[in-house]
Amino acid sequence: MRLHSLTAPCLSLLACWLASASAWTSSPNNLVGSVNLPRSGSPSADAAVSRQDALKTMFGSATAAALLLVSSPGAARAAETLPSGVTYEVVKKGDGPKPDVGELIAIRFAAFVGSTKIDDIFDTPEPYYTRLGSGGLLKGVETTLPLMRVGDRWKLTIPGNLAFGSKGRPASAGKPRIPADAEVIFDVEIVGLPGKEPELIELIGDD
Repeated sequence: MRLHSLTAPCLSLLACWLASASAWTSSPNNLVGSVNLPRSGSPSADAAVSRQDALKTMFGSATAAALLLVSSPGAARAAETLPSGVTYEVVKKGDGPKPDVGELIAIRFAAFVGSTKIDDIFDTPEPYYTRLGSGGLLKGVETTLPLMRVGDRWKLTIPGNLAFGSKGRPASAGKPRIPADAEVIFDVEIVGLPGKEPELIELIGDD
């Protein structure tokens, strides 16, 4: 949700107000306690309803919804940065096995430099097969894939030194030029590990 409707004063007072709102909803003499609200039988649920009512009273319904989203424990978390320098956001979580270096993997991906799409195989008939660690992918992708599971889809932000480096990539037929040290956005999903497919293991055995 975009928060363009919030004014600067609202944002600057948000931290202080949330602390106050917590105190109001936990106090027997709180300000919002004067509002006749339906009782749920759960103190935490009643506190959440009281906070929402107070937000609506102070800021209006639309702004209250935005503030509740920001302060909610379930709100979207910021992307995390790995020791390599690659930043990732989890788009979808899978529950399959993790790939090992040297293992054949099947992935789908789309890559962007700024607003320019440089590759996209999400809708192709077949995924891309590569042996992990063989150098067939950008270094920032190769070092991140072992952390993922089959079914995971992550959006990676790869710094230039882990992408095309200081040389970039010249334009060629069907491929746009990539400037030196360009940051690459790499949306990748692991869709299979051919060596660990249950049907294949049953057929040849698992040594």
